[in-house]
Amino acid sequence: MAKKHLGNLFILSAPSGAGKSSLYKALLAEDSMVRISVSHTTRAAREGEQDGREYHFTNIDHFLDMIAEEAFFEHAQVFDNYYGTSKQAIFDMLEQGLDVILEIDWQGARQIREQYSDAIGIFILPPSIETLESRLRGRGTDSDEVIARRMSKAVDEISHYDEYDFVIVNDDFDDAFTQLRTIFTAMRSKTAVMKEKHTNLINDLLSL
Repeated sequence: MAKKHLGNLFILSAPSGAGKSSLYKALLAEDSMVRISVSHTTRAAREGEQDGREYHFTNIDHFLDMIAEEAFFEHAQVFDNYYGTSKQAIFDMLEQGLDVILEIDWQGARQIREQYSDAIGIFILPPSIETLESRLRGRGTDSDEVIARRMSKAVDEISHYDEYDFVIVNDDFDDAFTQLRTIFTAMRSKTAVMKEKHTNLINDLLSL
């Protein structure tokens, strides 16, 4: 796109249990310039969920129309339901100077980067496989069979870590959070972003 967006698009990926959600929620609570992308879905809202907060809930016909209009950065069908990331919703936030987090897996990350090369990828690693399994079991919500499936998927997910720009090992939460926050801060000072944000200042300085 000709115009450089003032905000940055971040892709955040990790195996289940690595602590990704805790990290980005801490960042959202601290930094008013960060937003989490809210996906569209055709599944019904669950108790306590609100349209526009957890998801944008829609019907299948509308979702398929959006696919035909190429309105999604990425979309997928999971069992009987569809999920997708709206391009316009992302661009609207980026143009306001907001940083946007997409919490997606490596496959979704590839789809995003094919369409938006400026996206910044961050991968969260657990300190060990044993710690990852311990965290999953510590939730107390999954059966042994489900945990085994999650662990198998985790190995596949981790194998794609080198497709990302940054890697954070979430051993100590405070250290991992500091690294995440530092990446966001640094990306706001990229030359292309500063050139767009401070065009008048730069022109004035160069005119002296």
